[in-house]
Amino acid sequence: MHKIDGYIMRSVGGAILLVMIVVLSLDLIFAFIGELEDKRNNYSSLDALYYVGMTLPRRIYDYLPLGAFMGCLIGLGTLASTSELTVIRAAGISIRRIVWSAMKPALVVILIGLAVGEYLVPDFERAAQSHKAISRGAAQNVASPEGLWHRSEDTYIHVNAVTPDGTLVGLFLFDYGDDHWLDSAAFAERAIYENDHWVLHNLTRTIITPEGTSLEKMNEEIWETGLTPGVLSVLIVDPEDLPMAGLYTYARYLGDQGLQAGAYWLAFWKKLLMPLSTGVMVVVAISFIFGPLRSVTMGFRIFVGLIVGLLFKYMQDFLGPMSLVYGFNPILAIVIPIALNGLFGAYLLRRAG
Repeated sequence: MHKIDGYIMRSVGGAILLVMIVVLSLDLIFAFIGELEDKRNNYSSLDALYYVGMTLPRRIYDYLPLGAFMGCLIGLGTLASTSELTVIRAAGISIRRIVWSAMKPALVVILIGLAVGEYLVPDFERAAQSHKAISRGAAQNVASPEGLWHRSEDTYIHVNAVTPDGTLVGLFLFDYGDDHWLDSAAFAERAIYENDHWVLHNLTRTIITPEGTSLEKMNEEIWETGLTPGVLSVLIVDPEDLPMAGLYTYARYLGDQGLQAGAYWLAFWKKLLMPLSTGVMVVVAISFIFGPLRSVTMGFRIFVGLIVGLLFKYMQDFLGPMSLVYGFNPILAIVIPIALNGLFGAYLLRRAG
């Protein structure tokens, strides 16, 4: 009995590993080509290679659910195509036992995904984005499209890049008065956090009055704000690439500031429920093998798997922005696709049993 369990686990685990290698290899190649097409300033081919390499943990995290789903579909599908699955069932092994054996490699994938998403992706992604922005001229007096916008009371802030040690590179400050008119616009090449305040370096400020404008230049100036390097390092990374603790803390911070936090709550629930969504997709893959895809070719099985996986992803991608636009709880955008797929997989397994 244990030999059969081990055989199923090896078949499914090997298929998951193969899918991940193929998908990641293609994704890295196309990502590197895309970076080469967008070179500017001092951003060289080596910088592009460094950026793609540093984003590898994020890519692994993104593709693990697909790898688990396709791996189970291919691994068990291969056993079904060679009639080994029929022999295993004829030996008295129940579908429930086969499902549990196939789920074990998927559980390993889920644990790896949690570890990578929480401990590797945020730091690697922050370093990659910072290196890319600085190589493209983040310290210049031009707002970078890779930067971030933030509002703190009556000041609008744009940061081109945040280095891993918390230094701000290319900081813009737009101060508005009570009449909502722009009072001043400032640019600092760098901002370094010391004790409980920021020190702005090489600051240029344009003061705007009804009489006209005036220009100020200073080597250093203290900037008092409630923003800390920890908060800004959260901002520079896409919500999907942050750890759950960072998402929760920053979403609460935005709520306290009276700002919209829906995107961060959406990312938080998506990461929190990622193990459940991956498990449900694996159950759907297994149900296909015992149901409608029991005796089809491997090519057709892979095609159907890709269609189902894409439908699941597009459903979450569609409901997520809808929750932000129409104001319903972001958790529903994540739970509804999971519930529909779970019911579908359970229905197919019940019919097969």
